Amino acid sequence: MAVLGRKALTSTFEGSICGTSVWSMMIEAKNIQKSFGSLKVLKGIDFQAEKSEVVSIMGASGAGKSTLLQILGTLSSPDGGSLVIDGIDVLGLDRKAMSAFRNRKIGFVFQFHHLLPEFTAVENVMIPALIAGKSEKVAKSEAMSLLDTLGLSQRYSHKPSELSGGEQQRVAIARALVNKPSVLFADEPSGNLDSVTKADLHALFFKLRDEFGQTIVIVTHDPDLAKMCDRTLYMKDGLFVDGK
Repeated sequence: MAVLGRKALTSTFEGSICGTSVWSMMIEAKNIQKSFGSLKVLKGIDFQAEKSEVVSIMGASGAGKSTLLQILGTLSSPDGGSLVIDGIDVLGLDRKAMSAFRNRKIGFVFQFHHLLPEFTAVENVMIPALIAGKSEKVAKSEAMSLLDTLGLSQRYSHKPSELSGGEQQRVAIARALVNKPSVLFADEPSGNLDSVTKADLHALFFKLRDEFGQTIVIVTHDPDLAKMCDRTLYMKDGLFVDGK
């Protein structure tokens, strides 16, 4: 009988307990390609991320980082390749199923918070929960709980214009987390913040990973944030390369 490694034994044991297969891989993308006209932006990217792993992607502007993140997050479709997230072949889903999958399984944090200015902090966080079909009472309770976790318990009724840049970004993170997604994608999440607020936000990502267990993929130009991650990948001209 073949001798299994510790990881394989653990996976086999856990799978037998649950009565189902247990996979540690959360994201598996193969040969992802994307062009805009004659410009080839992604030239056959392979990408993997395990459950609860924090991965940063670095590279010069125009390297294809944000395009890749949008494809991994199902906001954009590749011209070729395959993408499996949490065991689901997402490129095989129709538009309605894709939207439902995205709302349930994926959270996004962008450089600009994209909060709706006419709504309060708690109302902004509630929106994805309401779209997912949760009652207003449940959505509000979960939104308030997340804002508490992120140190915003005194900001429930404040509108975005009444919040600092760091507070706005934390509201955006709460909104991304309200449906308990399996994966959180962040595109330059601290790009517009001062150094102190930036450091606090960086630490927050790892606190959230430890508390909620999400896989987090971060596109960043910030070397300090990249150093904190479990793994850093570098992109150049639509491909991953070794080193910087």
